[in-house]
Amino acid sequence: MERNDQYGPGVAPRAAGRGRGHWRALAVLGTAQFLMVLDTAVMNVSVSQLVHDFDTQVTTIQAVITLYALVMAAFMITGGTIGDKIGRRRAFGVGLVVYGVGTTLTAAAPTVGVLALGWSIIEGLGAAMVLPALAALVAGTYQGRDRAVAYGVVGGLAGAGIAVGPLLGGWVTTYLTWRLVFAAEAVVVVVLLLLLRWIKAPAPSVRPVRLDGVGSALSAAGLALVVLGVLQSGTWGWLKDRNSPFTIFGFSITLFVIGAGCVLLYLFRLWERRRETRGEDPLIHFALFRIPALKAGLITLLNQNLILLGLFFVIPLYLQVVQGFDAFETGLRLLPVSITMLVAALSGPFLGRFASPRTVVRIGLGVMLASIVWLLSTIQPDIDDLSFAFAMALLGLGMGLLASQLGNVVQSSVEDADRSQAGGLQNTAQQLGSSLGTALIGSILIGALAAAFTTKVENNPEVSQAVKTQTGTALEAGIQFVPTDQVAAGLSSAGVPPAEAGHLVSAYAEAQLDGLKVAILAAGGLVLVGYAFTRHLPADRLGPPAPTG
Repeated sequence: MERNDQYGPGVAPRAAGRGRGHWRALAVLGTAQFLMVLDTAVMNVSVSQLVHDFDTQVTTIQAVITLYALVMAAFMITGGTIGDKIGRRRAFGVGLVVYGVGTTLTAAAPTVGVLALGWSIIEGLGAAMVLPALAALVAGTYQGRDRAVAYGVVGGLAGAGIAVGPLLGGWVTTYLTWRLVFAAEAVVVVVLLLLLRWIKAPAPSVRPVRLDGVGSALSAAGLALVVLGVLQSGTWGWLKDRNSPFTIFGFSITLFVIGAGCVLLYLFRLWERRRETRGEDPLIHFALFRIPALKAGLITLLNQNLILLGLFFVIPLYLQVVQGFDAFETGLRLLPVSITMLVAALSGPFLGRFASPRTVVRIGLGVMLASIVWLLSTIQPDIDDLSFAFAMALLGLGMGLLASQLGNVVQSSVEDADRSQAGGLQNTAQQLGSSLGTALIGSILIGALAAAFTTKVENNPEVSQAVKTQTGTALEAGIQFVPTDQVAAGLSSAGVPPAEAGHLVSAYAEAQLDGLKVAILAAGGLVLVGYAFTRHLPADRLGPPAPTG
């Protein structure tokens, strides 16, 4: 049954029993949300330093970043079910402990493999327990307009994480070490555990919930294969074999891996239907997807994070690899998007007095589209800092308008008993969008870079056929998004004559800008796609507060 107490035409009630400690729980929950976003932003802005510290490649760090979001996406639904089984506050606490272990290991990681274990896997599993419980605890603790305020604060703190992450991470990475951020996170986790009593434990479930192990395995494996295929498409090729570990009927394995993931997700759906038929606890009640507002909110959340994380992977590459800025300078140039996103996300309750969630989200998408068009004009060999700053500020404004509405839409669409599942679905959509965004936009970037570079080299009469053949052979092994001086050094060591090497370096520099523009343009296409899924978002404005006394 659809629940619409937040957006219906009636009166929005205030939470009862408001006292001096009414918002203490939100301080704990909001800080946890801040942490979950902060280290992702730190990772994105520290890509170049991580590549240097671990003597690896950009695509390796891209895989680590994607794996983190993938682990959360794969296990978020399971995390929500664990919250129903052991209690949401307990699940929140256990998840924080796991997350703390992961962030401690990340701070001390000696190799990129340990970094992936600590950050991508252990922290990801901890977050997969924390975030569904967090969403359900906010909804269970606050009612009516207070709930809208609470979700605005949580969304705003997520924006603050994006704000502080690039700047703090950039400064610490440039002048100290990125490891300090993760060490500090471990300390904050300990403080949150000490303050856990500020969160009122919800009433336990009347009926014990059994964890669906088979469903968890099928959903996790299916999601993993889909994202793996998208992630590796830039290396393996979509259809034509580029560097695929093996071929099937002469084609790259990319689409076959994605197809296998889709088959496993279909088997997951069949398995869940079977459990429901037999009266057993499913991992997901698929009947929830028949709630229009919930489904529209989830799809829009997925799309929002796909765009945001895709852009936040591409833009730091432009700033660091093309422009040569260090992590701190990169953070400064990303600050406008973060500030406006924070302000817009906190404006949710105020905007709800004048416009419906559907209207606010559509305006937000329009602002995002305008910002992407503006951003395209700033991708030049020499950056115009002022124009770039305004484009970033506009992007943050659009993102913040979406963030101000969507969490409340999802949680207000379901009954209390379904809030953990809704929280799991909400964060699955967000993290799946994040992992697919990084993988898809990154893949488009690398593919466009390779295509543009190949075309420019082939059409340049100053480059000999022998060098063109040598370059084509090198491209078959894969292409990396690296600084032009690294390309020049590679050409020199390969014995390419200096005059021809100069032409190749110039072609690569131009291809970098072309690839960046194609990737950003793809993000604009996703914004247009997002409009199609806003039709079922709530169309009623937030009602006035009920009289007190």
